Amino acid sequence: MSEDYPLRPFLPADAMALRDLFAQSIDELTVDDYDEDQRLAWAASAEDAAEFRARLAAALTLVVQLDGEYLGFGSLKDNKTIDMLYVHPDYAGEGVGTALADALEKIAGARGAEAITVDASDTAVPFFERRGYIATQRNSVPRDDQWLSNTTMLKRLAGQPKKTTEPS
Repeated sequence: MSEDYPLRPFLPADAMALRDLFAQSIDELTVDDYDEDQRLAWAASAEDAAEFRARLAAALTLVVQLDGEYLGFGSLKDNKTIDMLYVHPDYAGEGVGTALADALEKIAGARGAEAITVDASDTAVPFFERRGYIATQRNSVPRDDQWLSNTTMLKRLAGQPKKTTEPS
């Protein structure tokens, strides 16, 4: 089903809608894992619109937009790190995150990455575990006057050529 979602590159005009999606996703989808103060501090990291737009533009950011509605977005930083992966709460569990993660992993592999990493929120850890990511470390990230926990996870990408010392 995930291949049914149209993916396209981020455009600067998307920034405000994606900022709203980012805040709504945090507010509604992470309520079981983070308290209200933590969620507010996390969402506030996108308050500076120009900074948020620049963060999206600095990475390879893909957007899922269907009939004018934003369903989700994901960013690949340095061709080896999923920097952001957010889905609109109305579309959580519908394959939008899977479509984005599939595309980001495929792009990373095509660009030569042997593995891909993500700092997954406590809410997102099960999603990434199902995709074959392995937890490598726990982190505490300061946001305003709050501490947010997340987990650095790594996935080896298939199809990468093996390094060999034999002549070809």
